Amino acid sequence: MVAFKGTYLHSIDHKNRINIPAKFRGNPEFPENEHYVIVRGFEGCLYVYPHNFWLIIEEKLSGLKRLSDPKARYFERLMLSNAADAKIDRQGRIAIPQNLLDLAGISKEVTIRGVFDKIELWDPERLKAYESDQPDSYEDVAGQLLI
Repeated sequence: MVAFKGTYLHSIDHKNRINIPAKFRGNPEFPENEHYVIVRGFEGCLYVYPHNFWLIIEEKLSGLKRLSDPKARYFERLMLSNAADAKIDRQGRIAIPQNLLDLAGISKEVTIRGVFDKIELWDPERLKAYESDQPDSYEDVAGQLLI
């Protein structure tokens, strides 16, 4: 698997479109003119999945015990009711629905981050607050998770 990585700051145009960084578009597992899925992420961001990676998420969702677990049904409803399909245009842009921009608090600028199998879209101020609110340092977290 080729991982998305890097951070970019872009503006949102008047049609709620953002440029997907060229390095992400050049990824063989995120080819241009493919289908993408945008969903509500965690910690206040949006996730953009290439369709082939989204299928893995759908498979995991279908494995939830939704018939017997109200939390599984609740999560499934929240995630999928705010999901949107997108295609990259010739200029390398995708349109983000207003309801998703509102969920993430994104209005004029967006921080675009590559995180393994997905792209995260953040309001720059929300991302800054999220990172500064973390109780552990980068080194502490690395020591806990990697060693």
